[in-house]
Amino acid sequence: MAKESMKITPWEVSGNIDYEKLIKEFGVSKLDNKVLERIKKHSKKLHFMLDRKIFFAHRDLDWLLDEYEKGNKFFLYTGRGPSGPIHLGHLGTWIFTKWLQDAFNVDLWFQFTDDEKFLFNDLSIQEIQKWTYENMLDVIALGFDPGKTHFIVDIKHIGLMYPEAIKFAKKITFSTVKSAFGMTNENNIGQIFYTSMQAVPAVIPSILKGKNVPCLIPLAVDQDPHFRVARDVYPKLGYYKPAIIHGKFLPPLTGVSGKMSSSKSEVAILTTDSPKEVEYKIKKYAFSGGQSTVEEHRKKGGNPDVDVSFQYLRTLFEPDDKKLERIYKNYKSGKMLTGELKQILIDRINNFLKEHQKKREQAKKIIDKFIYKPSTSVS
Repeated sequence: MAKESMKITPWEVSGNIDYEKLIKEFGVSKLDNKVLERIKKHSKKLHFMLDRKIFFAHRDLDWLLDEYEKGNKFFLYTGRGPSGPIHLGHLGTWIFTKWLQDAFNVDLWFQFTDDEKFLFNDLSIQEIQKWTYENMLDVIALGFDPGKTHFIVDIKHIGLMYPEAIKFAKKITFSTVKSAFGMTNENNIGQIFYTSMQAVPAVIPSILKGKNVPCLIPLAVDQDPHFRVARDVYPKLGYYKPAIIHGKFLPPLTGVSGKMSSSKSEVAILTTDSPKEVEYKIKKYAFSGGQSTVEEHRKKGGNPDVDVSFQYLRTLFEPDDKKLERIYKNYKSGKMLTGELKQILIDRINNFLKEHQKKREQAKKIIDKFIYKPSTSVS
């Protein structure tokens, strides 16, 4: 069977993802051991997503660490386009972002791009506002520090965003946007403008403090084109270029190409799923690396490298390297069956979601603490 060609934009991910090819095409650098050792020097211990190359590439991370070591503390910026429920694929970047916030004791600016979702989807503003609120609960439930985490919502905070966005817009040509995103004359003019809005949070603390503050953006690699387009504009406006650290995608349960999507909820684990829904989805849809019969599996063993349950454990739900290695060997040797591997994942996800859903409910009481207010002092 011919491999499906890779397509990656901020709005569509399809095909067989070749991360080595992406590194070359996007012009990013591999996260090598030298950079990882520099991070470890400050964080004391590396997050397992770094050790396992779940976060695999970067832009200007060496420069950011140089600045940090000079005493020029950075801030974090990431975000969410609120068009539907949150699934496990979203959580990886945010869990890693929280680790960075804690390890380096830094602020996070979290952008909810409600304008983007209105411009690129057939959703009403009211629907998007509903999802913005729901998505905020999931972010808060991960345990971010409310004193150091600032939610900005593009439409709500347009007074903060727009004066800077038009400065970016003035220096980005339509031909550049068309080339980067594959846009045509049929795209609406809001879509053409949108990158200017996503560029802004990387400079908000610099504006508020009246001095340049370094920025680190943890993101899934499909969002990189926005910053590739805006990259050369930052210094023209007197700002640092943001550093970026790129993460891989969590595949859908079916193991097919692309990434997990909440628009295909039957093959995605949502943060609001019940234990029975989680069990049903994994048992029915999770792609197996096992053999067709128990006898054959015991004899030949399974392939954990293509098995979705193992990939989910490796990416999110088994931080202990020794336990993960034991699962890998047992499955590969045939000692562990596919059903047993799936049950491990079901138990891990349901334990996580039990706590997450409890914290999600509690988040309703403190959501106002996270939404940026112009009078809020920023450390």
